[in-house]
Amino acid sequence: MSGPATGPADGPATAAALFDARPCGLGEGALWHPGRQTLYWFDITGRRLMWRGPEGPGALDLPEMHSAAAAIAGDAGALLVASETGLWRLRLADGARSLLCPLEADDPRTRSNDGRADPQGGFWIGTMGKALEPRAGSIWRWHRGDLRRLWSGITIPNAIAFDPGGAAAYFADTPRRRVMRVTLDPAGWPLGEPAVFLDLAAAGLNPDGAVTDAAGALWVALWGAGRVAAWGRDGRPLGAVAVAAPHAACPAFGGPDLGTLFVTTAREGMDAAALAAHPLAGAVFAAPGAGRGRAEAAVALA
Repeated sequence: MSGPATGPADGPATAAALFDARPCGLGEGALWHPGRQTLYWFDITGRRLMWRGPEGPGALDLPEMHSAAAAIAGDAGALLVASETGLWRLRLADGARSLLCPLEADDPRTRSNDGRADPQGGFWIGTMGKALEPRAGSIWRWHRGDLRRLWSGITIPNAIAFDPGGAAAYFADTPRRRVMRVTLDPAGWPLGEPAVFLDLAAAGLNPDGAVTDAAGALWVALWGAGRVAAWGRDGRPLGAVAVAAPHAACPAFGGPDLGTLFVTTAREGMDAAALAAHPLAGAVFAAPGAGRGRAEAAVALA
């Protein structure tokens, strides 16, 4: 099943408003934590966890690059976070980390990138070369202490998202400009080979982070296009949200009713002229009423 790249990718779009003006070099890993009513995200290259919630904005300096997070079942005081060397339980009160599992810790070339919890309580995470080395990365799944490599030969893993019922997963290798879909078994492991869900190559679009909404539509951030576009389960284009920054990186639904689409962006690769033309590059944006999300799954540690 391959959906067309026109419509939400290059047509009319809802304009998102500024949510947090603090600039990120590479804003990624957006996560709405329902229990804390807070949006978390990472500045990967700035080595920071950032957030904005009822008590306002905050940030935590990190000892290495981190890129993705998930809520932990039964533990509102911590997040599961992925870094360039491992998966960790990070205590939000003080930033203390405890290692859950090494992640390519023996390969200094790589770091983590896009990741998300799955409906079965697992956590998917992609790795990539720090210098964008071709095919240096992989996509992994961690489930109750078991870490398995699902696919290797990945250059920039992105668009990791899940059908609401847990029957399928999505992912992309951004330079290949295709979003893949794979069926999952009841425990959340892939069944068979991935198939092309969206082919964005002809339109020259670069899929970055993605999230599904309550109806199962897939919302994909389009790096370089300044928007997040949505496609239905059948690949039909549904709509788009535009942000005032070219590099849309990662979407997340949140807010009290899960009806706001948040979008992180990046300044990476932009020269002085581009930054002058897009002064909000690296900020986080919000589009209330863009769609209706669902609570993100929490990871089960045991």
